Amino acid sequence: MWWPTQAFAAFWDTLNEHAFGNFRDLLEAVCLSPVMGVFLDTIGSRKDDEKTGRVPDENFARELMQLFSIGLFELNLDGSNRLQNGEPIETYTNSDVAGLARAFTGYDVDMTDATSFPDPANPNRIIPGVQSVRQPMTANPSNWPRPESESQHSLLEKRFLGVAVPPGTGPRDTLRMALDTLFNHPNVGPFFAKQMIQRLVTSNPTPDYVRRVASVFNDNGAGVRGDLAAVFEAILVDEDAYTDNSLNDFRFGKLREPVVRFVQFARSFRLYKSDSVGVTRDLSDNQKLLSQSPFRARSVFGFFRPNYVPPRSVTAANDMFAPEFQVVEETSIAAYVNFIVASVDGRGFWLNDLQPDYTYELGLSDQPEALINHLDLVLTAGQLRSATRDAIFRAVSAIDVLQSDPEDGRTRRVHTAVALTLCSNDFMIQK
Repeated sequence: MWWPTQAFAAFWDTLNEHAFGNFRDLLEAVCLSPVMGVFLDTIGSRKDDEKTGRVPDENFARELMQLFSIGLFELNLDGSNRLQNGEPIETYTNSDVAGLARAFTGYDVDMTDATSFPDPANPNRIIPGVQSVRQPMTANPSNWPRPESESQHSLLEKRFLGVAVPPGTGPRDTLRMALDTLFNHPNVGPFFAKQMIQRLVTSNPTPDYVRRVASVFNDNGAGVRGDLAAVFEAILVDEDAYTDNSLNDFRFGKLREPVVRFVQFARSFRLYKSDSVGVTRDLSDNQKLLSQSPFRARSVFGFFRPNYVPPRSVTAANDMFAPEFQVVEETSIAAYVNFIVASVDGRGFWLNDLQPDYTYELGLSDQPEALINHLDLVLTAGQLRSATRDAIFRAVSAIDVLQSDPEDGRTRRVHTAVALTLCSNDFMIQK
């Protein structure tokens, strides 16, 4: 894709812009994103052609339903599958996919305020200007990088999920009808609620937890559906999210995915990106680095699936899910420890000369217990177990700041305490 860096940055901005807005607006913004258009083949999807047998590309229509909105099976409000004769009920058929695919034909990047130019390596190829990846796609051929004589949007009837878009309906009205249909589907609330709870709080939410959050998605209390700010508030203040009962329940909690662990380290010790340098390289190597990097998932399903269960595990024996463990391997465990030690010491080549700021922590280096208490608060929300605290205390206290260079000794104490905390189960398992 042309302008990949700017395109992905614009997509990230889109997610940030709509994170606390309305889900319907987010859905449309993602549908019209040039990055998504390239990733799931909306750009260049052409209308049906009876002469050649061509049909619209179905990739985006399928993933829009399966991954972004309604999922594979009909759900009850608590996230459990609705059953018919003891079997789950599929939410859509191949005919629904084919009908919805027609709704996304005829879109391309918008060249408004984006002057194109010849490719220096191939003068016969035109490169759209950078603004084309920063603004929503358009179905207006006059604003395409290579205008065609007619729109490529299908004007045939489009049937999907029990709705029929009449023949001759234009692209904007078709898009509105398609997204309204998906947005108002009863599956969206529980489908979205359960996965957001899994990402933010616990891998195995109770049915009541899902039901309460899904109810807020359906109605924020003021008659508004899809209010994401209300949904995220409901997730974080729900009784299951913070009570002692949950904290002491072995089914509660989640593994922090690697990039989240690193971001917390960076924020806790003020490792902020400046105008000139930053952590920008690919960190997805699972043998040497973090095993994860934004926008570099191995498949369209993401880094892990919400219903992943590690084989031959306590998780499987207790009929539980552990999504983030899908990116955990023997090599990635060792790689994470090495990655964290180098990051904490400021020696990681991926830091681009950025250094953690331990000014406050160095002031506690002569008081190992106070240092550990501080890190317990900052990194593990006061949840370091006594055995973990004792192990870190012994390691830190063994570094004698008097017999060696005092400054070097204090620094090594801080580095050791931070690294051991970041590699502890109490940090990696969020509760």
